[in-house]
Amino acid sequence: MSLCMGCMREIDDNVICPSCKFDNSTEQHSPYLPYKTVLHGRYIVGSVIDTNGESTRYIAFDKQTGDAVIVCEFLPMGYFERENDETAINVRFENEDIFRKLMADFISYFRTIAELKDFSALIRIYNIFQENNTAYVIEENQDLIPFQEYVERSNGHLEWDIARPLFMPVISALEALHRRGLGHYAIAPKNMFVTAYGKIKIAGLATANERKRGTPLKSQLYSGCAAPEQYENNFPLDSITEIYGLSATLFYALTGNLPASAKERLKDSRLLMSTSTVKRLPPHVVTAIANGLQVKRENRISDFDELRSQLSVSHTAQAIQEEISRTANMNVKRNNPDGKNASSHRLAVILAAVITAIVLGAAGVFMIIANPFASVFKQQNEITTTAATEKWTGETIPDFVGKTYKEAQDEAEQTDELTVYLDTAESFSDKYEEGVIMEQSPKAGQPLTANGDYSISVKVSKGSQMRTLPNIDKKSVNSVAKTLSDNSFVVDADYQYSTHIDKDMVIGYKDLKAGDKLEYGSTVTIIVSKGEKPTSPTSNSSNQ
Repeated sequence: MSLCMGCMREIDDNVICPSCKFDNSTEQHSPYLPYKTVLHGRYIVGSVIDTNGESTRYIAFDKQTGDAVIVCEFLPMGYFERENDETAINVRFENEDIFRKLMADFISYFRTIAELKDFSALIRIYNIFQENNTAYVIEENQDLIPFQEYVERSNGHLEWDIARPLFMPVISALEALHRRGLGHYAIAPKNMFVTAYGKIKIAGLATANERKRGTPLKSQLYSGCAAPEQYENNFPLDSITEIYGLSATLFYALTGNLPASAKERLKDSRLLMSTSTVKRLPPHVVTAIANGLQVKRENRISDFDELRSQLSVSHTAQAIQEEISRTANMNVKRNNPDGKNASSHRLAVILAAVITAIVLGAAGVFMIIANPFASVFKQQNEITTTAATEKWTGETIPDFVGKTYKEAQDEAEQTDELTVYLDTAESFSDKYEEGVIMEQSPKAGQPLTANGDYSISVKVSKGSQMRTLPNIDKKSVNSVAKTLSDNSFVVDADYQYSTHIDKDMVIGYKDLKAGDKLEYGSTVTIIVSKGEKPTSPTSNSSNQ
């Protein structure tokens, strides 16, 4: 079988692939793996797909399954050497410690991604292994449409009723990742793809070392989507950072344009959005995006549940007034960048500080300074206020708390819009017994609108984190082992002779006692009777 190194389809005797037009007479030069390198005894490596400061991704062929896959090789530039035609990398002596630390972070990160396989927006991870003095991750390979191309095909922007079901599973996936203490931090149109089934897949996975300045790696940031703090040396990244990139990508989806770079927005934080775009979007969506793209972290949406809520329902009039006074003021550019009259072009609406809110003394009078285009903003404000005062009377997200994961899944299957995912992080609760859902996101009671795609993340309780040791004296070793195991203890046994406890009966705990409290998963050693110590033949004969 002759495979094309560009797409892994069979090409027989062809040099130029009939499918992808790849020239198979070329060579892949250092520092990348040579064509046809076999990894783990089964993965045939092809051409490079993309690379960053941390890793390189190749198209590959899985000999075991017969499918094309993606190989992601840990390849931190500047810390190793690899000659042409070689597969193993040589780490410089002075870089050995930092290389091993970075590789450990890389492996740990992708192991977490592999555990979150229930989230449709995340790339599936099939295998993780070490070879050639580095580490490899095997990812799924699908026929995907680049998100930018998908938007371009949709008249250059998406309508909200199309964008919403695309992005809601992305929010759920990122939320689950952050609950595990990790993040993506590079959500951008270039790292988004759309499947044949109309679902988004997130690419561009890398550790936080690659997504901020000041780390040992050469950072890869995406202008317009990277938050201002990512340009600061070793600034701790969190959900607030992630929400900025996600909001910027949603802004792109709805307008066809990215926001200005973070450095530019530090000087001028305003967001340009055409009048026609503002008119066709629900007012609360415009407000949510503005909140998610706040340059100052303290003003930005801070968690995914709040982002989901703001995108799903309109705010109260008070929240809108706060938004007006902080960010959502609008003005219209009189002239376009070419200097032509605005009458021949779309009016550009600037979301930022033009209308000034003033609170007048004790009277608390709220005034808006008039401007030539105040009517544009007034119309927007009236629509939002009206929507905010309407009470939702339709279906709402059900309450899964107190139910088992299986019961929640069964209930969700009755509604096409709902999917329940398990948050695999260890979650303890003194209130909810083991196996019962203790928390869900989004919370119950939120509107369940038509054409929605709601991914409900649930935490299943493992019970109390501190467990009490039961009384086990003079009970059979099998029953005690089961009791302790049911209480999530790891059981070890120390067998001793006893003159008063029958064989295979438990004498008690070693170095512990009934009533002691230990943490979930602790190892407990029990002392088990071997019965009476047998009398030696020598001893018997001497007594006769």
